[in-house]
Amino acid sequence: MHSQTQSETSYKLIRLPKVIEKTGKSRTRIYEDIKNNAFPKQIKTGIRTVAWIEREIEEWIEAQKNQRYLQQ
Repeated sequence: MHSQTQSETSYKLIRLPKVIEKTGKSRTRIYEDIKNNAFPKQIKTGIRTVAWIEREIEEWIEAQKNQRYLQQ
């Protein structure tokens, strides 16, 4: 059995439903935040499909948690 290394999982692509699940953001808010450079940008994976790099989403979540602690 082949175990995944950190570099293999770092660049896993995830689709919008998973991004919504991980962040709790709505589709509209995700795209508004992308437009305002406040959320990781998507990657075009096909003519009408996009995905996000999972590691970038996880890093964004960590940054939000860290920012919350700084505001207290």
